[in-house]
Amino acid sequence: MTYLSKERAETAVAELASRARVASRALAKLSNQIRNELLMAVAKSIEDGSRKIREANERDCHAAESAVSAGKMSSALLARLRVSPRGVDEMATRVRDVARLPDPLGRRLAATELDDGLVLYKESCPLGVIGIVFESRPDVVPQVAALSLKSGNAVLLKGGTEAAHTNQALVAIWRECLAGFPYAPLDSIHLLQTRADVMELLTLDRDVDLIIPRGSRELVQFVVQNSRIPVLGHGEGICHVYVDRAADIEKALRITLDSKVQYPAACNAAETLLIHQDVAPEFLPKVFSKLRDAGVEVRGCSRTIALLAKPEVIPASEDDWATEYSDLILSVKVVADADEAIMHIHRYGSGHTETIVTEDREAARKFLDDVDAAGVYHNASTRFADGFRYGLGAELGISTNKLHARGPVGLEGLTTYKYKLFGDGHIVAEYSSGARLFKHRPLR
Repeated sequence: MTYLSKERAETAVAELASRARVASRALAKLSNQIRNELLMAVAKSIEDGSRKIREANERDCHAAESAVSAGKMSSALLARLRVSPRGVDEMATRVRDVARLPDPLGRRLAATELDDGLVLYKESCPLGVIGIVFESRPDVVPQVAALSLKSGNAVLLKGGTEAAHTNQALVAIWRECLAGFPYAPLDSIHLLQTRADVMELLTLDRDVDLIIPRGSRELVQFVVQNSRIPVLGHGEGICHVYVDRAADIEKALRITLDSKVQYPAACNAAETLLIHQDVAPEFLPKVFSKLRDAGVEVRGCSRTIALLAKPEVIPASEDDWATEYSDLILSVKVVADADEAIMHIHRYGSGHTETIVTEDREAARKFLDDVDAAGVYHNASTRFADGFRYGLGAELGISTNKLHARGPVGLEGLTTYKYKLFGDGHIVAEYSSGARLFKHRPLR
């Protein structure tokens, strides 16, 4: 065990949050250059600590394999847990990617001359202290910690027990690196240990500014229902691929397979395939063959079953349309037109990511305009819904909320803004009496 666990055994979460609040104020004062130097040093430390990380992960995976055999854990969860040598390299790469991003702090968002000598500026600034509650994936630790440091925020992490050793190794490496920089506050990152810690964390609205849950719908709902702190997250990823009547069949096959098979455990993997009735007779047999070869179980509507006439196709239930499988299972439905596809998405979708495959630009425009989701695509896999792929360096998660941040949440999602007003003895009474008038002139 590292000094991390010893410290946590003696320190209440409220105390850690209070210390993180102080640390966040110190972080906000660090220059962008120092923050970047810290991130580059952490990236190298992750690479140097690859063996330590993978040994810790092997302990977690060994226990998880037993849980999968006992039916207590899904194979998809185990897949998210496992860290390969390449995975460690990717962790370091993501940290460096964040370091190379522009400074998100102190950006002038607006400037207004209220009157002569009275100027109002709107500038970006950190949120403060972020609490992250996540399941399984250890790569969340360096991504979240990097984005938090770059944006001047302290972070309190609570991962799942299935990744306890890996998470502890990663946070220990991060803190050891911070300890080598005299101006870097060590309290800017802490790892929480128990469910009781989470319950305490959710009550600390004086010191924690935002909670981000990453995991199952049940986890997100639990956090939302039990927190006094604003929550940013998505309940589930029920994503759809709609193959329009004007679709290029080869494109549709590639996009469907990638959306479902490339990484089925991800929240941006497709769970339902919608097919226009005009192309279903040609497209369905082709896509079914490829899905079957990839080991995908197909659950179809009555029209799908009739067209395929394959005993392997399982009749889809009402629950299937609203299920995030996170596995090699795909629901398939034949629809009359794009309007029915959009209605289905709005009824069963989670507002995450939806895509249309079509060569009809007007159909694509209608789909992109009418579908209410954080990401709406044309002729592209749903798997592109990712902070790194969007050029954000990394992500804290994908938000289906409509306030503050939506879609992959990167640096911008960890900042807010403040107004700075510069005057020269100005008082409101003169404006209330009419002695002076506001100009409200925008400045560049």
